[in-house]
Amino acid sequence: ATVCRQCEDAPCANVCPNGAISRDKGFVHVMQERCIGCKTCVVACPYGAMEVVVRPVIRNSGAGLNVRADKAEANKCDLCNHREDGPACMAACPTHALICVDRNKLEQLSAEKRRRTALMF
Repeated sequence: ATVCRQCEDAPCANVCPNGAISRDKGFVHVMQERCIGCKTCVVACPYGAMEVVVRPVIRNSGAGLNVRADKAEANKCDLCNHREDGPACMAACPTHALICVDRNKLEQLSAEKRRRTALMF
């Protein structure tokens, strides 16, 4: 799975016709109750981090009957922002190869790597 890059000006949110994707507290997230599963976010994401999944739901048919139906909705990594311990994938990785890095730290690491590479030649 491709991890969402949490874009500042998220293309997926910009194209969502129902406003189901938004940025809140620094995270881009999907409000499933608004999502209609149209896939415009999937097409707009430059990183391929969005997908549409189908899940079963129970709907009231209006005649007093509950009916099982399928609902398509957008799905993406939200960095487990609901977990105090951070992303579950980081905790589950047996080699501890996954880390969360903020944009500033990433730029710093990239600059250091470029500097080290330049010194080699």
